[in-house]
Amino acid sequence: MKILNVNINRTETSYPIFTGEGLRDKVKEFLTDIKKAVLVTNETIFEIYQDKITDFFNNLPVNVEYCIIPDGEEYKNKEILEKILTCAFEQHLERNDMFIAFGGGVVGDITGFAASTYLRGIKFLQIPTTILAQVDSSVGGKVAINTPYGKNLLGSFYHPVGVVSDIKFLQSLPKREILTGLSEVVKYSLIEKNCGLEFTDFAKYLSENNKKLLSLTPENIEFMVENCCRLKASVVNQDEKEKGLRAILNFGHTIGHSIEKCTNYNTFTHGEAVAMGMKGALLISLKLNKIDKNYFDFATGLLNSFGLLNYKIPQNVSIENLLDSLKFDKKVKNGNVRFVLPVGYCEVEIFDDVSKDIIEDVLKELY
Repeated sequence: MKILNVNINRTETSYPIFTGEGLRDKVKEFLTDIKKAVLVTNETIFEIYQDKITDFFNNLPVNVEYCIIPDGEEYKNKEILEKILTCAFEQHLERNDMFIAFGGGVVGDITGFAASTYLRGIKFLQIPTTILAQVDSSVGGKVAINTPYGKNLLGSFYHPVGVVSDIKFLQSLPKREILTGLSEVVKYSLIEKNCGLEFTDFAKYLSENNKKLLSLTPENIEFMVENCCRLKASVVNQDEKEKGLRAILNFGHTIGHSIEKCTNYNTFTHGEAVAMGMKGALLISLKLNKIDKNYFDFATGLLNSFGLLNYKIPQNVSIENLLDSLKFDKKVKNGNVRFVLPVGYCEVEIFDDVSKDIIEDVLKELY
């Protein structure tokens, strides 16, 4: 088991991330002073783990109510948020009680947002069960829901009391969920030099161990999860609320979020859309001469080694809709769309002067 502490600069916020196998006792540690909790999960996860979940919590002196929500990004919305809050009201959660997010990124995001608003904020615990959630969304305190105008446009910065990432949960993932998580893993490797830690060439590690990671070899997966969390924690520690540096974590997300929104959040997983977004960002950099063809080939080759270049924007999604959606990206400043673009080996910068013509040309190459 590995332990990483997230310590936010200039605040008292600190919480541990546990990564390893068989971490039931770590979950118990967070519940010692809790009388009641609402555990939020989705239908798919609950069907797989119902017996284990109920057996575990039935043996604890905690009254747990289960709030089961539909599975899918399209359900990260205000209606499901209201359902979660209703569960909390009916359970009469008090300020010393807790929400528990048991699932992937959608479950973690919407549960954290519910926790941040209920009674103006109560504790919540993250138990991520997907690669994407373990390497990214469970860490850093961004919690949100989607709106018809765009992805994650309603949310807050609200940290969990802890993150318990048991990699055994990953063994039940279908191949599509494995790939969607690995998309975020590749993202971290391609921004590593900006994260503020000693450079380890994580991208090279991924390229040399892609088969082991795709087959979920435990020691490789544990290292991968821990390393991604280290990189993200380093960025969050320096810039909790995305005043500057933290925006680099959105590499691939500008175009990716637009694709998700324009396909109603039900065509692509988040990681699939981000993979297209990373390819788009690499194409923009190549056209702007920010990177050379050798690095473009290396980075796209890394994406391809995990099967992440197989996605295309559907023909029924118009360029105009994608361009309009980009205007609602959270990074837009003074009306300009801001892109996180590669500028060298595993290094990125933020640009707000990419011309509409280049953006349109690149989007056409993603069909």
